[in-house]
Amino acid sequence: MATFQLKHPENRELLGGDLLAQCLHALGAKVAFGIHGGHLDAFLMGCADVGIDLVDVRHETVAIQAAEGYAKVSGRVGVGFITANSGFCNGLPGLATAFADRSPVFVVTSSPPLRDAETNCLQGFHDQVVLAKNVTKFAHRITNVGEIPRLVSLGWRTTTAGAPGPVVLDFPIDVLFTPIANENIAWGSLTSPPNALPGPDPAAIDDAIEMWRAAARPAIIASTGARGAVNELLKLAEATGTPIFHSTKFSTAIPYEHPFRAGGARRLAALRVNRSLPPDFILLLGARTGLMLGGRSGAIIPHEGCKTVHVDLDGSEIGRSLPVDLGIVSDVGLAVAAMNAAVAKNPFRSTEEWIRSALGLKSIRAPHNEDESVIVEDNGRLHPYHAMKKVYQCIPNDSTVIIDGGECGGWAMQLLEEAHAGLAIASTGYLGFLGNGWGYSLGAAIADPSKLVLSIQGDGSAGFHIAELDTYVKFGLKIVTIIMNNSVWGMSQAGQDIIYGYATAKRPTVALNPKAKYEVVAEGFGCTSAVKTLEALDHAMDKLVHAQGPGLLNLVVSDHPYQDTTKAMVGQTDDPNVIVVPYYDNIPKPYYKDSKQAVNGANGAKGG
Repeated sequence: MATFQLKHPENRELLGGDLLAQCLHALGAKVAFGIHGGHLDAFLMGCADVGIDLVDVRHETVAIQAAEGYAKVSGRVGVGFITANSGFCNGLPGLATAFADRSPVFVVTSSPPLRDAETNCLQGFHDQVVLAKNVTKFAHRITNVGEIPRLVSLGWRTTTAGAPGPVVLDFPIDVLFTPIANENIAWGSLTSPPNALPGPDPAAIDDAIEMWRAAARPAIIASTGARGAVNELLKLAEATGTPIFHSTKFSTAIPYEHPFRAGGARRLAALRVNRSLPPDFILLLGARTGLMLGGRSGAIIPHEGCKTVHVDLDGSEIGRSLPVDLGIVSDVGLAVAAMNAAVAKNPFRSTEEWIRSALGLKSIRAPHNEDESVIVEDNGRLHPYHAMKKVYQCIPNDSTVIIDGGECGGWAMQLLEEAHAGLAIASTGYLGFLGNGWGYSLGAAIADPSKLVLSIQGDGSAGFHIAELDTYVKFGLKIVTIIMNNSVWGMSQAGQDIIYGYATAKRPTVALNPKAKYEVVAEGFGCTSAVKTLEALDHAMDKLVHAQGPGLLNLVVSDHPYQDTTKAMVGQTDDPNVIVVPYYDNIPKPYYKDSKQAVNGANGAKGG
């Protein structure tokens, strides 16, 4: 094991907080997101001494979300710090989303002195480790200063072992402020080489390639787990003549101009609408079945006539919601490299007709939205489709796009190909968690300052953490925030209208303030801002994109029409034998309703 040299700060003792900071630095931490708390000062001073950049935010939820966004863009573990109890409870939503979305985040928190347990002391009511257990891969309280390196290295490796996820370590304040005795330090695996990634079973690779060769209409669907395998993935697509789709959650970094980039996987559902044949082979790479891939509907991954091969680090995800013909538990990069080696021995013969059909999906546009006569709706507000399209056309190629919100998120995803983005992330994730985009955008901008970050918000999601504009300004970040302002909770209003009738006057709890001036809020925090009509969008976006620092556009749009994805998710139907379950698959009624029953309902319902 390599030796670890402790660095002693000038003019003060080496404390537990210094040891924690130096351990994180040795493991690769470069930046940490959080909010100050006196419990953490020994650690924060240690970070400053060792060279870990500290990004202080306005809310602890955002701190964890920023660490998560940083991890997704950089491919490294994201680090967050939140103070005892009050700060920790604010950070819980961030942990919940990181756990659901499998993001490697290492969170440092603190607590009262060990001796003060159960004394009603300051910020000591909740047992943070107990609270964290259900939303982390590992949560632990360090009770001995000498054990810091062992447990920090254990926690750090746990974030990326198998399915990635968040880890919380609780450092009581007395442990952080305790001086270090070198002879009592348990170093653990702090300086050991990183864990080797698991590779695929060679026999499974051969089986996958055999299925693939037999297919006439193959497709690749990649997501977050394929983030670091882009070059090998492109090589595989070219060698097999297979279009690459991405999940809604994460676009991967497939270049926009690459000939096998086919866009979002949701477009595969259009094949049925167009009466075209669907894929007969799908390779899922680090992409979980479920919400982001059409649930159990079969619209994206067909139920019949299609072989599915699923590659994932987490074996428990393989076959979770859909049948899988072959599961391969492996790092995606290693699996794809092995497939490339197998294909090279016997090249594929691609199907040109299928390739044209699949790649043509990304150019499909909704006819009613393309109608230039409805750029401005009857209410005088911009059509959201045309407004979002114009925004995308005004940003530099290869920007990072972070999509938040409900109804506005649907428009943003539908038009994503217009952005020519280098990377796109749906921040709402598996929890449908509004407001994540503020932290994700912050983390993305810190991870890659060379790229413009376009943060798309609805006026609903905007209200959660708009104070982070202050953070963007403080750190001079190139983040342009677009607030699609329609003065309602768009998806909520859509669901009520579709189910209960568009003419109904009753729309409970969907209204937002039509007088809100988000551009004034932005100016108050020191952002460049604008509020414009479609005709002036080019000028407004040019101003924001080329400003020194962050900017915000209050983009006033109509609350109609509703996005097609929203309509599909609501699932309204005239079938009397179906129970409409908004946002999930509809279910059959426990009895059949027919014309006879309508005439003679007293005879009772038929079983079914």
